[in-house]
Amino acid sequence: MQSGKGAHEMEWLTTVRAAIGYIEDHLEEDISAQDVAEHVYLSPYFLQRGFSLMTGYGISEYIRDRRLYEAAVDLRETDDRVIDIALRYCYDTPESFTKAFSRFHGATPSQVRSGAGINTFLPLTIRLNIQGGDQMEYTITPMFPFKVIGFQKIFDNETAYEEIPRFWDEICEKYAANVYAGNDPANAYEQALVDNCIGEYGVCIDDIGGGRFRYLVAGRYTGGDVPEGMVVYEFPRGEWAVFSCTGPLPEAMQSVNTRIYSEWLPGNPDYELSGNATAEWYDCINGEKTDPDYRSAIWIPVRKKEH
Repeated sequence: MQSGKGAHEMEWLTTVRAAIGYIEDHLEEDISAQDVAEHVYLSPYFLQRGFSLMTGYGISEYIRDRRLYEAAVDLRETDDRVIDIALRYCYDTPESFTKAFSRFHGATPSQVRSGAGINTFLPLTIRLNIQGGDQMEYTITPMFPFKVIGFQKIFDNETAYEEIPRFWDEICEKYAANVYAGNDPANAYEQALVDNCIGEYGVCIDDIGGGRFRYLVAGRYTGGDVPEGMVVYEFPRGEWAVFSCTGPLPEAMQSVNTRIYSEWLPGNPDYELSGNATAEWYDCINGEKTDPDYRSAIWIPVRKKEH
């Protein structure tokens, strides 16, 4: 979480509501998820995750759908030209506007102006029943600085949930299949995978902006050569909230992740997010990820709230 006025003053629910309010006030301006995050003093990565879990929409998706609904209202209630409405809601050309509009409403702008039905998409109102508060099973653990090494790829906040599992499959197929079959490492990448237990961690690092973040399929760095294309990242000393997961993946971890952002953070009187990186831990020794008793965990950097 970024420092600044309101960063630690706003509860999570208030933050999401403030994000929605900002979007509503700027629908006719060229805003991005980055702009929304800056307005509520939260990193884009954390805001995107919490917003998606609470509303079911990515931030850019929500902005787009609200604009397209308001554009349909304008078509029905005004005589404004289609090109003017397209520009009003931040589309560069009538063609791009018509394509997006037709996909969303199932009708072209001219058909809607003539009376065709539209897809209603009103501003979201966030009313959550917080159950459990901060009573989830977790530990607050101080950690010394530690390094991870891994294969890195940059993802967009909007599509990361779909693309990251494919990245894992790609890394496993390309670098792990040989050693998982019981063979000796055949190259420097396979050697690094074995030496550092790469696959024990999934690391999200929000430090590049623009609605994107770095993700590492990683292991704890034990020293030695870093093959070309691989990266080393050091976590600073600090406190972490460690949430244990038991059950097959991805369901068990997704369930705990949802509870963190919809229950633990909004209801927690003592801790708030800190730093710009989170980690997923996977048991690389015991069991398979599909086992009902498979162990994993989510690590979130936190700090004490100022009261």
